[in-house]
Amino acid sequence: MSRRWPDTQVPPDDEVMPYSDDETDDELEVSSEEEPDAPPGITPPQVEAKPSEMGWKVKANDRPYHHLPEFEKKVFLCIKKSRYSGNAIKTYKYNVLTFIPLNLYEQFKRVANLYFLALLILQIIPDITTLPWYTTLIPLVVVLSITAIKDLVDDLARHRMDKEINNRKSEVLLDGRFQEIKWSNMQVGDVVRMKKNDFIPADILLLSSSNPNSLCYVETAELDGETNLKFKLGRRETDERLQSERQLVDFNALIECEEPNNRLDKFIGTMTWGRERLPLDLDNMLLRGCTIRNTEESHGLVIFAGADTKIMRNSGKTRFKRTKIDELMNYMVYSIFVLLILVAAGLAIGHAFWYDEIGSKAWYLYDGKNQDANHRGFLSFWGYIIVLNTMVPISLYVSVEVIRLGQSKFINWDLQMYYSEKDTPAKARTTTLNEQLGQISYIFSDKTGTLTQNIMAFKKCTIAGRSYGDPTTAEGVVLDRGRAVDWSWNREADRKFEFMDNSLVACVRSGKDKDATEFFKLLSLCHTVMVEHKEGDLVYQAASPDEGALVTAARNFGFVFLSRTQDTITIREMDQETTYEMLAMLDFNSDRKRMSIILRFPDGRIRLYCKGADTVIYERLSPQSKHKETTQSDLDVFANATLRTLCLSYKDISTADYEAWSRRHKAAQVSMSDRDAALDIVYEQIESNLMLIGATAIEDKLQDGVPETIAKLARADIKIWVLTGDKKETAENIGYSCSLLTDDMQIHYGEDVNEKLSVRQDNRRNELPTTRRGKKKPAEPFFTQPGKNALVITGGWLNEILYEKKKKRRRLRLRRLGRKAPPTTPTDGEPMDDLEKEMRQVQYNSIDEWIQV
Repeated sequence: MSRRWPDTQVPPDDEVMPYSDDETDDELEVSSEEEPDAPPGITPPQVEAKPSEMGWKVKANDRPYHHLPEFEKKVFLCIKKSRYSGNAIKTYKYNVLTFIPLNLYEQFKRVANLYFLALLILQIIPDITTLPWYTTLIPLVVVLSITAIKDLVDDLARHRMDKEINNRKSEVLLDGRFQEIKWSNMQVGDVVRMKKNDFIPADILLLSSSNPNSLCYVETAELDGETNLKFKLGRRETDERLQSERQLVDFNALIECEEPNNRLDKFIGTMTWGRERLPLDLDNMLLRGCTIRNTEESHGLVIFAGADTKIMRNSGKTRFKRTKIDELMNYMVYSIFVLLILVAAGLAIGHAFWYDEIGSKAWYLYDGKNQDANHRGFLSFWGYIIVLNTMVPISLYVSVEVIRLGQSKFINWDLQMYYSEKDTPAKARTTTLNEQLGQISYIFSDKTGTLTQNIMAFKKCTIAGRSYGDPTTAEGVVLDRGRAVDWSWNREADRKFEFMDNSLVACVRSGKDKDATEFFKLLSLCHTVMVEHKEGDLVYQAASPDEGALVTAARNFGFVFLSRTQDTITIREMDQETTYEMLAMLDFNSDRKRMSIILRFPDGRIRLYCKGADTVIYERLSPQSKHKETTQSDLDVFANATLRTLCLSYKDISTADYEAWSRRHKAAQVSMSDRDAALDIVYEQIESNLMLIGATAIEDKLQDGVPETIAKLARADIKIWVLTGDKKETAENIGYSCSLLTDDMQIHYGEDVNEKLSVRQDNRRNELPTTRRGKKKPAEPFFTQPGKNALVITGGWLNEILYEKKKKRRRLRLRRLGRKAPPTTPTDGEPMDDLEKEMRQVQYNSIDEWIQV
């Protein structure tokens, strides 16, 4: 470890990507090579497709190709099968052959069932038994049968769901024509035709669609819970050449891409078609679990099928889950069993003593067996175990199962949980985990779309250092209660859009303020929104509500986005229609926190427009950029009003500079190894020396009843964590508005935690080693002040904490495997002295305590 963050006063960089444990469970289990730890502050590497991992090859319209020996994997001994899964899915736990053995195995994990099975075996032994064997067999069979029937009912529901899904029909290109087949019969490499409102049957590469530019709208509610439509785009080459059935029959491209994984936000591949080599990314993929919307017809190529699809990779295996009640009952049975053994042992000792003193001398008690007192005492011990078997409450399990079944019915019948607007009742999908609902201690929630309505409204903005959005007349006079802007002058305006500042409208219409013109021109051009023309009106389809709100605002101010193709964007600027050539789109993602577009203007100029978070934009501004301080002040005001903010900037590029950059960009696009990293490097080269224009502020209203709900959860002593991508000031104000934070709380920040860890580490470092060795870590509260505590932590601080936690977990795993952990000192291989080791151990212990708070 190159630095010790409890000793440093420099806060972690929030713009360094927070630690993300992208390894899947399988990768963590089978990992044999451990890489040296990178120091905090250096971004831990993302799990990326390495060259050796890009071995997933799919050939269009060629089923035999995927059954070649080179694509086989060993299943058991010399038995091999194709590495490409069929498209049938299986989520059930049992089948006809495995139900009885597997269910019995799960049931005998319960201690009471195992005890009564052992008891039954004892009762079969003549010398031990004191009760008929069927007195134990009958109750045991009844208990096992009731539980098995309940498990069978649950699993039959899974069977029905799987059968319904596998029997869905899709049109697949076979023998030169499209034929309707079941999903379960679909294979990798098949060309599929999908229609409006169809479910997507597999992970499919979009080839073409009936919409212009191979545009396809999808609803991703089953993947991410969002109901707003996303759009996918086919490659221009496939869109132009794969529209008719004959063209699709002749399609024989080879796709090379990453191995199947559970990353819903990543796909990297390359298509080789003839002499062309085309890059593929997630925008070209239709994922299973989505639904086709607003697209009459689309064609695609199956890349991942069945268990290899991303949604199935995320679902995991159906496993037996045990609740805390089950664990408690097992603990109780253990305790009762220990008591039973002690009682039986005492009675057996008493019996042996009695037989030695009295029983052996009474002729009328002679049973014809020549056994001494110790032997008779041993046999009577087991006899007492059998006689006292009622101490172990086997009926308790039956009672609990009946209660769970009743609870699930009450949940289904609960009218207070019925949502009348969408006719959606509550539904208990299992009868084994109901009581866990009453034992929830922590809630981790997203903010957007969960606490808020995810309906964005453009409220305020700052342009060239001047703030707009408050009620103002056209002359600039500020009013206490203003009047909404009249959009009658703009025939393309969205009449639902409300804005209170008439002065900004007057400024834009006058055309005298070039910054205001550039501001709204950027909003109308730098986005990924798609437009539809319905009954003479423009309907925007945005993957993000933020983008929809910004493009709608530009539309109302006279900069109307009209259409886009793969290479152009057309807008109407104050009644003048203009088409811009789109040279490159630099996509937005959660790591970049910005998006850019490079356009060629009609007069030949090349300009880059960029919008993103203020932190990343300010880092890339030119020293000559103006209005930095005033814009930052306005951003702070917007954040305190719980508004979501974005900064806008631009940059003029010479033709020579663009052509040189374009060559590097094209090379990065077809890179098979670390494509994301290569693109990021290329993006960084062009997104520099930007000129600041201004910033936007968007409102996302809370859902109804959110403050009351959070207050009730807090009364139940449930700890709530809310994740948001807003600025820290915005997040804190939203916390107060939704009652997550209250005035009687002590608010702590990441730097406060760092200071407390430093003090605790110093105290422990000053302790004598002899006083610490062998003693258990003292349980001292992290927050010593009485009352309620709340924590507001940024991604940088979370990165620090999770990074240290991961390193400790890795060391423990290596220790279990019997391997030495890689050195983490600044110089690889340099031994650590005792003080360094002691300091790190104190640091890890402190982090553990903080995580458990």
